[in-house]
Amino acid sequence: MELRLTFSEIGDMIEKKTGRRLPIMYSGPHSVRISYDVNVLFKTSSVGLDLTVERVQGSDILLSYDGGAGIDFMVRQALNMAKSRPGGELIELVDGNRILLALSKNQQAGSLLDHIELRDIRFDENYAIVEFVPKPL
Repeated sequence: MELRLTFSEIGDMIEKKTGRRLPIMYSGPHSVRISYDVNVLFKTSSVGLDLTVERVQGSDILLSYDGGAGIDFMVRQALNMAKSRPGGELIELVDGNRILLALSKNQQAGSLLDHIELRDIRFDENYAIVEFVPKPL
């Protein structure tokens, strides 16, 4: 089975939670590019982050990101701030530029994973596609 979310729908969810719009663009079958506007010395610059789904295994999703040293610092700061917010318990920084999303550590995600098994997360030109199979009753 598949769940398809448009990049626009994902952007709407992010904007609703953070108040910021983050454009998402297709980069490859398991990669997207996310843009973020940063104000530096009275000038707005767009900064890009390449996000790749490296592995989906059980209730864990391993992501990697690339955007340079400045982006690495910003991502680490943002993730450290996110850890103190609801849902932050599932985020774990791993070696290098990798993030582990341990979905079982979140009560809502964990209860969903009692009923489905994640198989893959991939992308096409317009969608993020989550592949899953129902678990036997």
